[in-house]
Order: sequence, then structure tokens, then C-alpha cells
Amino acid sequence: MLVYILGVVAFALGICISVALHEAGHMVAAKSFGMKVRRYFVGFGPTVFSFRRGETEYGLKWLPFGGFCDIAGMTALDEVTDDERPRAMYRFKTWKRTVVMAAGSFTHFVLGFVVLYLMAATMGLPNLFGTPEISQVSPCVQDARTNQQYTNPSCEPGAPAPARDGGIRHGDVIVSVNGEETRTYSDVVAEVQNLSGPTDFRVERDGEVIPLTVDVEQVTRPVADPDNPEARKLVDIGSIGVTFTNRWEYDAVGAIGGTASFTGDLVVETWNRLLELPERVPAVVESIFGAERDPNTPISVVGASRIGGEAAQEGLWELFFFLLASLNFFVGIFNLLPLLPLDGGHIAVTWYERVRDFLRKLRGKSAAGPVDYTKLNAVTMVIIVVGGAFVLLTITADIVNPITITD
Repeated sequence: MLVYILGVVAFALGICISVALHEAGHMVAAKSFGMKVRRYFVGFGPTVFSFRRGETEYGLKWLPFGGFCDIAGMTALDEVTDDERPRAMYRFKTWKRTVVMAAGSFTHFVLGFVVLYLMAATMGLPNLFGTPEISQVSPCVQDARTNQQYTNPSCEPGAPAPARDGGIRHGDVIVSVNGEETRTYSDVVAEVQNLSGPTDFRVERDGEVIPLTVDVEQVTRPVADPDNPEARKLVDIGSIGVTFTNRWEYDAVGAIGGTASFTGDLVVETWNRLLELPERVPAVVESIFGAERDPNTPISVVGASRIGGEAAQEGLWELFFFLLASLNFFVGIFNLLPLLPLDGGHIAVTWYERVRDFLRKLRGKSAAGPVDYTKLNAVTMVIIVVGGAFVLLTITADIVNPITITD
């Protein structure tokens, strides 16, 4: 239990550090352009302590949930003094304001990359999407006479070795079987198990797709018995004798490229999951009232911390750090959505002003000035209410019916 608690605390601390660095990203970018940063605080609520260095007050609040960076003139509604006005944020060029607002999300992407790089260089990166890459080609395939034992643990002379004899090598990625595209190793297994005899395979090797002919062997293997879930039965299935990669391992240099590729795939997957959020909300509501919790439903910081604690308790540090990196990517992408009060919303308003003034200039008119944010208050409040309800919903589900690592 102690390890679980420490894991929860460590994961929650990692989230708090991420959010604090998010605000630090805004601060560093703003200061680098000469904007005035009044305050940078970690947390909310009553102040624990603060100090002033130069023109900026730094401090810590009692509630370590987030933080804030107070930049003078972030919007035209922000009251600025006469000495602040020349350095007010809204007076700077569009691209500079965009960089400042995007710096927070950029920090999350950097943090996620760093966590994944450390994973790659020390424990490897998981084959998250089931890429059908070959890690080992077996010297033969054999029948199974019991649930656990094979006829002969060593290969007899002349024993069939479909993959080896067909030319499949370590590092190959199987892209199709019998003309059917195979995006994952599960696809490969599903195609092969119903086949027998010479079969067309296509593998990607060193960037080139190579056609191969593999003589699929029918072997006897134990599988789950649908009529008796606790038992196993022997069936004949197709086999080629390969083992797929479940983790990619790198040295310190190779981990850079491996992490970059993995990060790209993970960002795309995170975006896809973000698009799926609305359709998964009903399942979250149902889980609160007793339905089985779908492990693909969204979770809150509470749920993520609980899973982090379980991962620490079970020694699954790969899961712990992967979840932390994934959460950083999610927050980074979500925060760039063009909705107020998110940073992406402020960026959208900034570029609206730029395009609007450009069009006015073409018509011989002067710039219209900063957008009146009071006209956007109603829309902003709707988004805040919807977002708050979503957060409350996921927290409730994570308390009454949490996702666990066994799901």
C-alpha cells in the first residue's frame, strides 16, 4: 500500500511540475520578447511565500494544482499602467504573441519527448500500435500435445521452418498476407491461422517492399475453449514460426530517432482519441451508475494518478512513465484547441485580428484595434461550464468506478 501511495503522489507531482513548466514556458517566451511579466506563481489559493526579482513576483500557493503567469496586457481588457502600456502583450506583433501563447503547449511536448527518450534509452519503448515487426525467426514450428508442452523442445532434422525457409528475416515488417493488408501483428496472426501451404507475403525491409512465398504449416496448438472459458482445447492452425517485437530497445544515440518516430505516432493517436471524446462521454456516465467501465473512456487527473500508483506498486515503471508522457501530449494538444479560455482560443483571436486588419487595409481602412473580449464572454462561459462538467464527470467515474491496470 505504501508503494501505491508513493506512486500516486509521484504521478500527481509529475503532473503539477508539468503544469508549472507550462506557465514557465509562457513566462520565458514573454520575457524574451520584452513583454512585462508581473507574476509567476505555482498553484492557486493563499500564498505560501513569494519574492520579487526584478519586475516579476515569483511565488508558491497552497493548492499545487496548476499555476499562472500574469503578463501585462494579455488582452485589451487587462488594465495596464502607463509604464506598462508600451510593453503590453497586445501591442506586440502577431507572431510574437502566438509564440508566447503556444509556448505552454510546446513545453508539454518537450516534456513528453524527454520522458519517452529516457524510457527509450533505459527500458525501451513499447510496440504501442502492434507493428508487425519480426524480432525472431524460429528454427522450426512444432505441434503442441498439451497446454504447456511441445512434442520436442528442440528441432528435429527436416522440421518445417516456414518463415526461415521463406526468406523472412529479423527486422522485417509484414505488410500483407495473401493480399490482405496487415497493420498489426494481430492482423498477421488472424490471416495466417486459417491458411496452409504456399502463401504470398510482402515484407518491408530497409524501406523496400519485398514479395516472399512462405509455406504456411498447420500445427496443433492450445486455444481458449469458448464453451468452457477456464479450459483449453487443441486445434489446428496455420503457423510460420516468428516472434513479433513487443519493445524496441536503443542506445543513447539511437534513442533520439526512435523517440522522434514514436512521438509522432503517439501525437497522431492522441489527436484521434481527442476527436473521440464526445462519443465516449455516455459510457462514462453509464459507468458511474454501475456499468462496466470501458478502459478506453477518458480519465481525469485523479484516475491517471491512481493508475500511476498501481503501476508503481506492480513495478510497471514503463507504464508509469508512458502514461505521464501521454498525458503531457494530450494536455499540449488540447490546450491548442481554438476555444477560449484555452491558449488556442487566444491564438485564434490574435490571428483573427491580423486577418481582419489586413482585409481592412486592402479596403483603405485603418486597423480596428484589439478584439473586445466582453463580446466573447458568453461563449467563453459556456465552454468553461461544459469543460468543468466534463472534469467533474470523469473525476466521479474515477472514484466510484475507476479504470485499473488489469482492465
